[in-house]
Amino acid sequence: MLFEFGFISPRWIWVALTIIFALIEVFTFGLTTIWFALAALVMVFLSFLKIPVPVQILIFLAISAVLFVFTRPLAIKKFKIGSEKTNVDSLIGKHALVIKKIGEFEKGEVKLNGQIWTAHTDGSAELAEGTKCEVIRIEGVQAIVRPLTEEN
Repeated sequence: MLFEFGFISPRWIWVALTIIFALIEVFTFGLTTIWFALAALVMVFLSFLKIPVPVQILIFLAISAVLFVFTRPLAIKKFKIGSEKTNVDSLIGKHALVIKKIGEFEKGEVKLNGQIWTAHTDGSAELAEGTKCEVIRIEGVQAIVRPLTEEN
């Protein structure tokens, strides 16, 4: 055989690659090498057929590419990889309490997650002390808020 690996059958190389790719995925969890692990696993079973090793490699690359291109976006969406809100992005949509009046042309203060933030409204609304509001965005170190209504 052209690609004889000594005493090692190509099937065992596919098993080893399956394990290696799976371990890399376990330690990185980037949904990248899992597709290569799955393709290598398929190749373990296909290696029982009398397919030449160069053709096996091409089949492996084709399966990997198809899995990566067509299923990775679905998996990322399902598992929400990379979409976790952090820092100030996580404050958007949260409710806050006005502790210093916010006027049409003056900034006030809100208490948000136990912290005091300088705040102003998005429009011309005035918010009195004790009013509940919702954070719609963060601009620098200021929270932009709107009054909390029944719908919010």
